[in-house]
This record gives sequence, C-alpha cells and structure tokens, in this order.
Amino acid sequence: MEERNICMWNQDEIYAIENALHDNPHHILGLQEKEGQVFVNAYFPNAIGMKCISRVTKKEERMTPVDGYGFYSTLWEKDDPYLLEVAFENNTTYQYVDAYSFSPVITKEDIAKFQEGYHYEIYRLLGAHKRSINGISGVLFAVWAPNAGRVSVVGDFNLWDGRRHPMRKLENSGIFELFIPDVQEGALYKFEIRARNGDVFLKADPYGNYAQLRPETASVVADLSGFEWNDKQWLKERKKADTTKLPMSIYEVHLGAWKKPEDGREFYNYREIAPMLASYVKEMEYTHIEIMPIMEHPYDPSWGYQVTGYFAPTARYGTPKDFMYFVNYMHEQGIGIFLDWVPAHFPKDGCGLGRFDGTAVYEHEDPRKGEHPDWGTYIFNYGRPEVSNFLIANALYWLNEYHIDGIRMDAVASMLYLDYGRKDGEWVANEYGGNGNLEAVAFLRHLNSIIEKRKDGTIVIAEESTAWPYLTRKVEEPEGIGFNYKWNMGWMNDFLDYMKTDPLFRKGKHGELTFSMVYAYSENYILVLSHDEVVHGKCSMIHKMPGDMEQKFANLRVAYGYMMTHPGKKLLFMGQDMAQYKEFDEKTSLDWGVLSQEENAKMQHYYKALNHLYRTEPALFVYDTSEKGFEWINAISANESILVFVRKARKKTDALLVVCNFTPVVHEHYKIGVPYAGKYKEIFNSDSQEFGGSGICNPRMKSSRKAECDERKNSMKITVPPLGISIFKYKGELEEKQDKISKRGRKKGSK
Repeated sequence: MEERNICMWNQDEIYAIENALHDNPHHILGLQEKEGQVFVNAYFPNAIGMKCISRVTKKEERMTPVDGYGFYSTLWEKDDPYLLEVAFENNTTYQYVDAYSFSPVITKEDIAKFQEGYHYEIYRLLGAHKRSINGISGVLFAVWAPNAGRVSVVGDFNLWDGRRHPMRKLENSGIFELFIPDVQEGALYKFEIRARNGDVFLKADPYGNYAQLRPETASVVADLSGFEWNDKQWLKERKKADTTKLPMSIYEVHLGAWKKPEDGREFYNYREIAPMLASYVKEMEYTHIEIMPIMEHPYDPSWGYQVTGYFAPTARYGTPKDFMYFVNYMHEQGIGIFLDWVPAHFPKDGCGLGRFDGTAVYEHEDPRKGEHPDWGTYIFNYGRPEVSNFLIANALYWLNEYHIDGIRMDAVASMLYLDYGRKDGEWVANEYGGNGNLEAVAFLRHLNSIIEKRKDGTIVIAEESTAWPYLTRKVEEPEGIGFNYKWNMGWMNDFLDYMKTDPLFRKGKHGELTFSMVYAYSENYILVLSHDEVVHGKCSMIHKMPGDMEQKFANLRVAYGYMMTHPGKKLLFMGQDMAQYKEFDEKTSLDWGVLSQEENAKMQHYYKALNHLYRTEPALFVYDTSEKGFEWINAISANESILVFVRKARKKTDALLVVCNFTPVVHEHYKIGVPYAGKYKEIFNSDSQEFGGSGICNPRMKSSRKAECDERKNSMKITVPPLGISIFKYKGELEEKQDKISKRGRKKGSK
C-alpha cells in the first residue's frame, strides 16, 4: 500500500503541498479517485501519524505516510464522510473535519457576475462567512488575488502556518476559496499570499467584516446575522420621503472625539455613545448626523480617510453588532445617519489593498494613474470590473447590512480629474486627450444608478470642489452623474473669505455673498461648514471672525443665520454650534467646558433656535431646489454690507423676509422693499439678548406702505441690528383688512 501510494501520487504536487506552493490543493488532497479506487489524502506538518475515521460507522483506517514530511494516504469508501485524526510526538492527538472534503461554494454564475462588475452582493461570498455545509459548521474564506501563485488562510486556529490551509483557485476567476470546519466567530485570520516572484506576505481580508484594534491588523471572523432591528417604521417613512422638500440639518461628527470617557478609556463603545449623541442631536434639533469614516483604518490622525478595512466598522468603538445597535438607536430616535465613504484612494500600509497579490490589483500599475502624489496613497482602478464591483458592493453593504440612510462620498474631484494634484507630464490623458477620468465617471454613474433603483430613500452626497457639471442630474438624463446632493464648496470658500474680512472692508467683497445665487439651482446643494475648515491652522469658526470677542460672536451669529436662510441643506461640524475656541483634534474631546461661559451657552442656544426655525418654517426648505423659492429684494447695497431677500413656500403667508447686516452699524428707520403689501412680524433676530446680542430688535408688527423701494411698489421701515440677521414673516393682506373692519366695529360699538 505504501509503495503503491508513493508511485501513484505526483511527487511534484506533494512537494508543492508541503512547501506551500500549490494553488489548487483539492486536486490532490481530500477524497481522490485513482485507477478505479478511492483514497483520502491529507497533509499535516509535524504529524507522526494519521488516521481516517468514519463519521457514520466510526471505523478507522491508519493512513500511510507517503514521505516523511506529513503527507498521508489511505483507501476509503467514496460516500463515507470522514474525520481525520493526527498524532504528535507528545502523544497528543487532534481530530478535525477535512477542509478538502468539500466542493466549491462560489459558482460559475457568481464568478461571471463578479468579472462583469455587477455582483452587488459579492460581499456575502468573498471574505469570511459562517455557514454550514452538509451539516458541518465552519467558515467559508474567499479572496480575489488574480496574480497570486498561492494563497493560504492563516490564523490563530492553525498557528498562522501557511502550509496548513492553502486555498483552491477557482478556474479562470482569480478567486481563491476554502471552507474550514469548526472555525469560530472571533477567530483571527489573514491571507498568506505567495507572489509570482516568490515573495510571501500577509494581507488583511479586503472583505473582512471586522478587524483587530490598531496597531494590530488581523481580520476577525464576524457573524452579522441575528441582530434584532427595530427601525421598520423609520425605513418605511424614509422610503416615502422626498428629501429635496424636507429640512436637512446635518451634524458632522467624529465619534472618537465627540466625547471621551472619564474613566481613562480611549473611546466610548458604539452602544454607549448612541444615547448621549442622540440626546444632544435631538435637543439641538438636527435632523441627521454625518459620521466621519468608521471603516477600519490604522492611523488615528487620518480621521478614517485612509481605509484598510472597507467592510469593517472600526474596532475602536466596538463590534459590528455594536454599530448596528448605534444605527438602530438613532433611527428609533428619529435621526438619520450618513456615513463618510472613501472610494477615491487607499493607503499603502502593508496589510491593506496595495499591491495585494504582489501586483497592482486594486490600483493602476502606472503611478501616473495609480498614485496620489500629494497624499501618498493609491488610486482605485475604476475601469477594472472587479474593483468597481468591490466598491459598489461596499456602498450597498453599508446600506443593506447597517441600514445607513446615505453615503457622503469623499474627494470626488480627485476621482473625476486625471490631472488632480499633478503637474504637466505627471498624468495620462483619456482617449479623447482630455483630463476627465472616464472610468471614474462610469463607476459613479453605475453606483448611483443602482442606489436610485432601490427606491428606498437612501441618498448619495458628493464632496466635489470644482464645477464639474450635472453631478446631481439623474443618470438617465444627458451627462447626469446621479448624485442626490453636492457639497457647495464654492459657497463655503467665498463665504468664509468674506466673513474673515474686517467689516470695514467687506463692501469690496460683496460679490462673495451674492455669487452663490447665480448657480444655486444648477445642482442640489448642501451648504457645509465642515471639519476641513477647523483644522491644520485654519482655526475654529469663532476665531475666524474678526473683531473683539463680542463682535466675533455677533459675526458668527449672522454667519450661521445667513447659512440657515440661504437655499440648500445645511451641515455644521461638531463643536462649532457652541463656538468652541480650539481647532478639531481627534486626540481630545470637544471642549464641553466652554458651555460654562455665558456667551458660548447662548451661542449653542442660538444655533438650536436656528435649527428650530429651519425645521418649522416651510419657506426655508420646501422649494430648496427651485428658483421659485428665493427672490432678491436688495443684493446691491455693498457699501452698507446689507442683503435683503425672500424665501417662499406654497402659501404666501409662509413667506419670510430676511435682512442681513454684515457691519457693526445700527440702521434705524431703514427702508426696504417688500414682496407683498401687508403686515410683517419679526419672528427671529440674532441680536436678541437671549442669544447674547444687544437687543436691537423690531418688537412691533410692521405694516408696508405704498412707497417705492428696491424696485418694489411697497416698502416698510425697520431697525436693522448690527452684525445681525432679522427675519420677518408675512402676515398677509387679508389679516390687515380684517383688523380695519374689527377696529371700525369697536368704534361703532363704543358710540
């Protein structure tokens, strides 16, 4: 028997198995038919003996060593399931179900869809997934490494030994898979890859659902099933909602730096932070939170924008189910969640996607297309279907598995332009000689079209800093990219430059206030004052404002007021609603202590009042994406730095007349044109004492007169507060007439 086995089995294959060189171990290991007989072949390094044991009859066959290095073989019945028992020199034995006794799980249809770029749930196959096959529980491991010479699963269940679990390469796919019985949830693992040039290295799982806490980099087997979601009503209402006609005030958050534990721990768990954050968001009347990336990343100061684990919520704050709890809790509290998502680039960390199988797999081989010179990162190869599929499936994964309401796509401009951050000669033109990345455009259109077809209310937001056209036009329309919203970076840059200017000189920059309305309806915009504006020496929002502290606060109040009344959804980064003095620092908590100071507490109260105004006044959101929702009254008073405009809703009596004064000058009896004859009541004033202002307001109802101003037939005189915003609500002509009738009635009655 032993002599026959030695001759029967290909010695080159045995050598490849024993030296971790084989890319299809199932060809020789497991149940094998040879010359009309059935054998079980097994390899276990350092074994001194092996047995094959029937799982049904318990019969045993001592296996014959084919050589002295751990390869064993024995005759066996074809349909008799078996266990393997291995003996070691210390007189111990170990029994296990043979990983090489199972047929492939991933089908030819799965492979074809993946290779064509439209297997939108490929994340259910690639990665590490608990499952049961033929009554045997274990984990299916699968990875795409098209140019690898060999891939093995290594982990704490096999001594990180690449010889023990080499994977089967599925034909013409580049996919390696292996079902390993008895591996448990929580097991650590990586893929050991042998490149074609002979280099051997370890990689974390690109599709791994969980990972070790940095600085460790192993992937962790996680079971995502079994979580009890309670957000059915939220999802039902989300599906029916048209966000373009609803208020959207977003609170941008870095989970690790929003609030730090007082017991010395580095971070709160997702479950701990959920009720605290939800309570604050509800109290402040935000509608949504946007979370800076929580996908696994090795470097804290990257804030999550250097992703190594695209399918893994970071272990900094807990497990995948802890994050499910976080999302579920937010939805129960009526709060929407957007996730920052980074498909533009990925880091060069050795455990990550870069040179994944020794070659450029996820990135371009040519550094002129495959690397960001400014960021030191790799760029995804969007034209490779498997890479595009990886990213599309990843976006859908967060929507499907975690019930996320939308994704905010980071650095879209860097994706759209081939010459982004490059000098002449450092980039490669597209097929038409231009600088547009046609492959990235196709990828974005593909992704956005799939999310649009879901019709479940999930949205996609672009952070795009140029004027690339039609980003928020539907994909089926000419040149449409298909985003739902775009960050209005132009407004942000102009507005902050204006606000940083001393009021004495603002008249020379008046156009920076008004230019945004020239293009306000070219896209569906979100006005943003994000984390990028309060880091790296840019200082906090309060310290951007000129003047002494009293003027800084007044400037910030009028700035926020203008933002809230300007067309577009709203986003503010954490800490800025209470005028935190310090810049954002991921190592420390927000400076909650500033709320002990009256001016900061009143600023927080002011922003809450703004959110309440925004959410309750239809004129501020129902026509957000339509020109009929906005009308200038006066956009040319540069010398006074005053703006007057109207926000409109469906009903005339919902119209709001907004007056902004960007100088510290009080204007009494200031004449402004009005859109309709009738009465106007001041419903909001940033200079109110309750907000920390000087109290210069318009306490009485104002009535218009037939006196031309601002090219309007009717006008009224008001007091304009210094560095302030006044908002008047139209009370209607009918009410004015009824007042006259009632007054006449009272006079007659007195007679």
